[in-house]
Amino acid sequence: MFWRSLILSIFLAANVMAQTILPNGLSKEELSRLQTYLPPEIETAYQTPPPNPVRAMAEWEELSGLMITWAGYYDILKEIVRYAQDECRVYIVCSDSNQVKAYLNANGVPITRITFLIKPYDSIWCRDYGPSTVYEEDTDSLFFDDWIYNRPRPNDDVLPAAMAEAYNVPLYQMTESPYDLVATGGNYMTDGLGTAFSSKLILDENSDKTEAEIDDIMYQFMGIDRYIKFDTLPYDDIHHIDMHMKLLDEERLLVGQYPDGVSDGPQIEANIQYLLDNYQTCYGRDYQIIRIPMPPDKNGLYPDQGGDYRTYTNSVFINKTVIIPLYEEQYDTTALRIYRQALPGYRIVGINCDDIIALDGAIHCITHELGARNPVFIAHAKIRSATDQQSSYTVAAVVRSSAGIDSVLTYWTTDTTTGFQALKMTYTANDSFVTAIPGQAANSEVFYYLTAFAHNGKIISKPLVGDKGPWKFTVEGTSGMTMKEKPIPRNFTLQAIYPNPFNSQAVCTFSLKQAAMVNLTLYSLDGRKVRSLAHSYYQSGTHRVRIQARNLSSGIYVLRAQVRSQSVSRKVVYLK
Repeated sequence: MFWRSLILSIFLAANVMAQTILPNGLSKEELSRLQTYLPPEIETAYQTPPPNPVRAMAEWEELSGLMITWAGYYDILKEIVRYAQDECRVYIVCSDSNQVKAYLNANGVPITRITFLIKPYDSIWCRDYGPSTVYEEDTDSLFFDDWIYNRPRPNDDVLPAAMAEAYNVPLYQMTESPYDLVATGGNYMTDGLGTAFSSKLILDENSDKTEAEIDDIMYQFMGIDRYIKFDTLPYDDIHHIDMHMKLLDEERLLVGQYPDGVSDGPQIEANIQYLLDNYQTCYGRDYQIIRIPMPPDKNGLYPDQGGDYRTYTNSVFINKTVIIPLYEEQYDTTALRIYRQALPGYRIVGINCDDIIALDGAIHCITHELGARNPVFIAHAKIRSATDQQSSYTVAAVVRSSAGIDSVLTYWTTDTTTGFQALKMTYTANDSFVTAIPGQAANSEVFYYLTAFAHNGKIISKPLVGDKGPWKFTVEGTSGMTMKEKPIPRNFTLQAIYPNPFNSQAVCTFSLKQAAMVNLTLYSLDGRKVRSLAHSYYQSGTHRVRIQARNLSSGIYVLRAQVRSQSVSRKVVYLK
């Protein structure tokens, strides 16, 4: 039996090597067809934006599925299947499910949570052509979005429709004018709260559109209201940002680092400086940058010397597991340490990708996450600093579920070996919850995490790993220091209402220098209250509130914002 399995495994592996494996970039033959390529029409897909506002999912949110395409490099794919089945269902696009089962069985990989999709395909790179998960009104109906794949690969281009059918969700496509958009999943990442990142490849490949038109398509289909774009790198042939950076959460960015002056190092550093100089996180704070070395290839060469584009940022979140690419032990040990320090409590596993990286892709490029139905969404600006002069440390969060939230708890401790204490968070308004961790002595380390309980029985923590990897902050001492009272700066700024006039919805952006209760109310010109938009406790930072057109009559309205003693009013015009 052992020898039969071994022979079968060798035969299947040899069969894979005999196939023509398409690169992550364009082959010479594809390059000649690119200008005349038209994506296939999908009759079952919607070609207009979703009817209600949507929110694109971040990678670290709860998943129900992971997509891969069985198109070569079986030795890597089998390990992805091995680990991913512990976390969610794996959807495998393939031409012969019996061949896949035989290979998995021969390599000791159980078949417990797998769905096979017997469909034609062109390549393994499902990150680029797979569907993106979006939610209506933050957590309601789950949709898939799809754009025009920037490769002339028609079989790959229709696989999002197959996934939507298998997942039983609607598919919205950005494939027909005026919503046609050429894009790739490897050149896109989002924080799940309306901010997205790409290289300027997105502009180059949609040269028939202005940047504002591209931004508008992303807003209508993905809920992206802030689209940050970086200069492309000189030695990255495909210009996909997942080859050198990765969001670990809403405020932390893992960035590939080369030795000084080597390869794409100078441009990467310039891009990060551009980010830090011009943008803050969705919570109105500076991004935190975590560096991870970009290793040379097995000959000691970097991309500017003709070496492979080895990278550790090309990893994938699968609920509580993160899979990263590995190459050589002398470099891998550092990468694994950095991931485990940055994501405590997560299972960090590695798969050797030394062969596939020659095609400009690794783990992230050959996987695509599929969001959970009825998710519990938690937004929280984690505590970064505190002092022993504070009597307590405020914990505020926005928690939503289409099923409704039963309760939210903050678990905290100064010693994880003795367990955590629970604090019930108080509901304020508009899905906002607040509590306070008691003040602690100087130099204390405080660990905490949030857990939400939905009416349908679902329980979700943030971070997702809960007590296995809580957030941590250190209490700074101020004893003996002369504490001078500083005047409180102007606390509230109403930054923008866009678009204005609007015909479906507008977004009101405001910022707070200190946490405060914010009231946003819409009035008619004659002073009649039309709608309460917000009455919530917000942390310091930048926030966005949507103004929906539902049940409004065309005309001029007044948006009034009240924060403590401050009051600001702006005119808003709604045109049907």
